[in-house]
Amino acid sequence: MNADHPDTSSGTGGWTSPESRPDDVSRETSNAGWVASTPDDRDHHREALKSSVPEVDEDTPLAAQLALDARRRIELDGRRFPRPESTRIITVANQKGGVGKTTTTVNVAAGLARAGLKVLVIDNDPQGNASTALGLEHRAGTPSIYEVLVENEPIESAVQACPDVDGLWGVPATIDLSGAEIELVSLVSRETRLRKALDRYLEDRVSRGEERIDYVFVDCPPSLGLLTVNAFVTGREVLIPIQCEYYALEGLSQLLKTIELIKAHLNPELVVSTILLTMYDGRTNLAQQVAAEVRQHFPDQTLRTTVPRSVRISEAPSYGQTVMTYDPGSTGALAYLEAAREMAEHTVERADLR
Repeated sequence: MNADHPDTSSGTGGWTSPESRPDDVSRETSNAGWVASTPDDRDHHREALKSSVPEVDEDTPLAAQLALDARRRIELDGRRFPRPESTRIITVANQKGGVGKTTTTVNVAAGLARAGLKVLVIDNDPQGNASTALGLEHRAGTPSIYEVLVENEPIESAVQACPDVDGLWGVPATIDLSGAEIELVSLVSRETRLRKALDRYLEDRVSRGEERIDYVFVDCPPSLGLLTVNAFVTGREVLIPIQCEYYALEGLSQLLKTIELIKAHLNPELVVSTILLTMYDGRTNLAQQVAAEVRQHFPDQTLRTTVPRSVRISEAPSYGQTVMTYDPGSTGALAYLEAAREMAEHTVERADLR
């Protein structure tokens, strides 16, 4: 269903008016700074709040979505996600365009950063959409990932802090990157340049006494060229957003073949760790069938959370923001925050996908 509606982002926690909402829910959802005396107290409080959300059935989809949003808001508000044991480097990829790849990159990254983690996003797509969504400067001449790949500049020379989210940084892409595919062809170690630069940056950061980066996300173009190959060689994990449409599984099988080739020749560490279903419309049989088929084939990799079609998610980049800051109470923002939590709390078995 299209889950954008006035009530989901009104802060009422799923009740139609503040008057009909329990007092304890009002305190929790309206005060992100609320802190109980112990973690156990906070958990008990959250459970009490969630149990106060009225039960609804699927015959009333709007009420069901309101109740789901209320429970997510209660569960996730102010929560800190666990840090990984070492930096997780994740390439976000799908050779099919328009599946929510960049949207997923920036919103999952922002969700993790809002939950207290240190996150770096590398925009390796010449379109520069991730740079726009993160509010990064990426006009021509701005130090960017182009200088890192082609001119051997260090990554720290191009890193910018995201203005809206603490703990979130980005390396922008400028128009110069559109010519990098041709320029990389004649360079030494053309497939591994991004990996070497990132590994050096992460090591230098620790040696300078700065806090370790917890997550690195690499956003890459939908085509399979040297930019995408560099992204696959850099990543240790792959996150695949899949649009719940007819051609989704066909595109997925092609992508998995590409990943197997990269593993065989350039990056044996690479695994598909996460699949996220995007643009989900639960009212249609097609979306339900695609979701069921993906979960059947990849039960360990597919997140429980699905991201709905959302006007709020689409609007956010035009304001130079992620949906996490543009409308944090919306259904789309809560879905991406829940997906970020799933990624942070669950370690996926490193198995080959065939």
